[in-house]
Amino acid sequence: QVPFVESGGGLVQPGGSLRLSCKLSGSIFRGRAMAWYRQAPGKQRELVASISRNGITNYADFVKDRFTISRDNDKDVMFLQMNSLKPEDTAVYYCNGALVVYTWGRGTQVTVSS
Repeated sequence: QVPFVESGGGLVQPGGSLRLSCKLSGSIFRGRAMAWYRQAPGKQRELVASISRNGITNYADFVKDRFTISRDNDKDVMFLQMNSLKPEDTAVYYCNGALVVYTWGRGTQVTVSS
């Protein structure tokens, strides 16, 4: 069974916002650093943001000051709030471990276009 289920993607105009959710299967990830990744067509998957088990966050330069990663360990859910979206943010977004990578979920498509 897939350990991660991403949701919340969609089509938005430049400058718009989306909030992505990732449901974690079980509590085993509560003690692990987690991350959001994305992959655009023809490009390698890249790290977007990470968050430690205690909430310490790091961001790729291209999303800094626009995106916010968070998690709710009690509910086994993590989020990615995306503001000021740009066309180059268009990609499939995935969640997974930041240090230990597990089976990938389907991801959720984010399309930013006017």
